[in-house]
Amino acid sequence: MNISAAAQALSITAIEDAEIPEVIALWQRCGSTRPWNDPASDIALARQGTNSTVLLGRHDGALVASVLVGHDGHRGWVYYVTVDPDCRYAGFGRAIMNAAEEWLRARGIAKLQLMVRKENTKVHAFYQSIGYYNQETVTFAKWLDGREPTP
Repeated sequence: MNISAAAQALSITAIEDAEIPEVIALWQRCGSTRPWNDPASDIALARQGTNSTVLLGRHDGALVASVLVGHDGHRGWVYYVTVDPDCRYAGFGRAIMNAAEEWLRARGIAKLQLMVRKENTKVHAFYQSIGYYNQETVTFAKWLDGREPTP
């Protein structure tokens, strides 16, 4: 299957309650979770209001891609952009990112930003291939609950 045909075959919907365990399993399979972030809590928080959601991509009924997308009223952000490792290089990453971009455009958000770990060079190349650029910024963080810094 070529990339455009695969992307067209991706059915994209917002997450439903029953899909949460399957999504968490995908995120874990893709290495997207971190011990200091509870994925179930992240999904619940994303679904609380109208400024964020989790979009799922299915191909032939199987969950193959996901993205947590949201905005702060000014900029859009994506997290947990995942494609099943057995389904990579089929256009699903591009398709799920296009869905996130459209979700933001529909809400009047003009800019999407995302963070990628410095050492994740394969993902850097993916985002560059779909039109993203490195803004050369430094990200500062602080845990508001008093935890020690995390990478």
